[in-house]
Amino acid sequence: MPEKSQYGVIRISDDVISIIAGLAAQDTPGIASMSGGISEGFTKRLSGKNAKKGVLVEVIESEAAIQLRVIINYGTNIQQVCRDLQENVREAVENMTGLRVMEVNVKVESLAVKKELEL
Repeated sequence: MPEKSQYGVIRISDDVISIIAGLAAQDTPGIASMSGGISEGFTKRLSGKNAKKGVLVEVIESEAAIQLRVIINYGTNIQQVCRDLQENVREAVENMTGLRVMEVNVKVESLAVKKELEL
């Protein structure tokens, strides 16, 4: 729901929230990248909208629920990385938008393995 101020209505697009969440996720140590998935590719083609890679946001009233699909670096503690990710995304979205983040659900879809180069 848009917030009303003394000067008028303030609306924050779900795309803006997705960008904030995606950038906070990419800044989290242990996260290799976001995962787009097949269904997101269909969404981009069918709707013509620029879906945000690996982030789904649902806003009801002044509360948000965020779903993240991520690829994590091999060798990291997956549980700790995901907890850090949830906290970073919640904090970033709440601080920048004023929305209350009810949940940040994380789906780890893959591991990124760095191959060492032998010289």
